[in-house]
Amino acid sequence: MRTPVTELLGIDLPLLAFSHCRDVVAAVTNAGGFGVLGAASHTPDQLEHELDWIDAHVAGRPYGVDLIAPATYAGKGEGGDPVGLWDRIPSEHRGFVGELLASHGVEPPEPPAAGQRRRPGLTEEHARDCLDIAFAHPIRLIANALGVPPDDMVARGKAEGVAVAALVGTRRHAVRQVEAGVDLIVAQGTEAGGHVGEVATMVLVPEVVDAVAEAAVVNGREPVPVLAAGGIVNGAQMAAALALGAAGVWTGSVWLTCEEAETAPATKAKFVAATSSDTVRSRSRTGKPCRQLRSAWTDAWDAPEAPDALPMPIQSLLSEPALRCVDRLAEGGHEGARELATYFVGQGVGMMNRVRPVREVVYSMAEEFAEAVERAGAFLAE
Repeated sequence: MRTPVTELLGIDLPLLAFSHCRDVVAAVTNAGGFGVLGAASHTPDQLEHELDWIDAHVAGRPYGVDLIAPATYAGKGEGGDPVGLWDRIPSEHRGFVGELLASHGVEPPEPPAAGQRRRPGLTEEHARDCLDIAFAHPIRLIANALGVPPDDMVARGKAEGVAVAALVGTRRHAVRQVEAGVDLIVAQGTEAGGHVGEVATMVLVPEVVDAVAEAAVVNGREPVPVLAAGGIVNGAQMAAALALGAAGVWTGSVWLTCEEAETAPATKAKFVAATSSDTVRSRSRTGKPCRQLRSAWTDAWDAPEAPDALPMPIQSLLSEPALRCVDRLAEGGHEGARELATYFVGQGVGMMNRVRPVREVVYSMAEEFAEAVERAGAFLAE
């Protein structure tokens, strides 16, 4: 296939795969797509280790890194130590989580001692800690998943020949990204897993494509390529995305049920059994609206008596230790933990009904794409 995205990134298929798992990133890249390592929760040392591993397993083929440098979050611009955010978790919220876990037979984890606290992810400070490491490796793309990338990320990308991508959920956000100088825009509909807005992919993609084209005229430059994201798990949807004007697709959820994925096995089993109605857009994990698998955890936070979710990244400091504990117990067959277990996933989970190797998913999407294009072509009169 040949689109502006395949030419920009030097790949065979305009299929980008976001994953927190290095094995998935490498496998997609080696199959002709483009793997993107989600590094928002990695420490700098962890990121260095993971990128060294990817470099050793992709034989020079292109891949990218996704960071989160949000435009707004608790503690931004205060000049203080972000580690102090741990002390901003109210006792009410700690008590709520403790009671929720206990009601499912799960012993709440002890909060880390002051000396064991590390700089939290989901902040611009954390993203900057990781930026030097990412650019020290042969990446072809750096993405920011929340808001306009910091100016130095855009400038450094241009200086070092690394494409800068940004995710958007509205037409207005897309125009701001073009004005900021990004090279690639991901139009992510509300069907997607993770942080999402409210506009559906079918509506958002052509709206963003048109907005980007108009902004290009105003700014006197070529239109920035647009990737479609949100609920895309097969090749027919990829064909539909290109028909809407996208130059490729950005996928995430579909890789969570692959053999190589590091998804907790109990959660992977819940994904395989889930329908497209079994996800919910909730602030309960990160503090911002985030689509994830519905579970006893999300239900409890959506109840009228629950406290309001804390701002990013404080909510993550509260939720992540608890949910990691839940995942460990769920693997041992703990029923209460299995009821609580959740993870980021989009509405496409209803079509992710078996575990497959990454390479099979990539090849299937390519074949399904070709079949969908052939079907569409048959509708044209001779």
